[in-house]
Amino acid sequence: MTHETPNSPDAASLDIEVALDDALVLLVDDNQQNLELMQAYLDDLPCRTQTAMDGVEAMERIAKDRPDLVLLDVMMPRMSGFEVCQKIKSNPETRGTAIIMVTALNEVPDYERAVESGTDDFLSKPVNKLELVTRVRSLLRVSLLRRKLDEIMRTSGDGVAD
Repeated sequence: MTHETPNSPDAASLDIEVALDDALVLLVDDNQQNLELMQAYLDDLPCRTQTAMDGVEAMERIAKDRPDLVLLDVMMPRMSGFEVCQKIKSNPETRGTAIIMVTALNEVPDYERAVESGTDDFLSKPVNKLELVTRVRSLLRVSLLRRKLDEIMRTSGDGVAD
């Protein structure tokens, strides 16, 4: 026996296939080898990737291309990953962007600062391929489903999906 509120979508209509083909992942690291390695690891996924070498370049790319997910190094020149994350999450237009902070830092205060900045997840360096691909796939699905839900809510007018 199911209990549904009037006009609520049934479970079947919420079972949406999420294709990652249109997803965009921004890789941000000041080390070219790290960028190339993460890019090679993500070749297993059907998503598109872009790169940025520091936080300032990352913010420029985010403003222009609106990635679905950002893999963000913490220690970078010009603007740290903590600052980039905080700027993304404090902007209403980009706050839904998923962020995975990639760091060699492993002290509790570093993790606390990342959480305070708004990160969605962490990866430790050196990055494990399976862990990276699994977390990126999972957060991309959540990000894309959130976007679809927002579109449904906007187009339905009354806030209820048809």
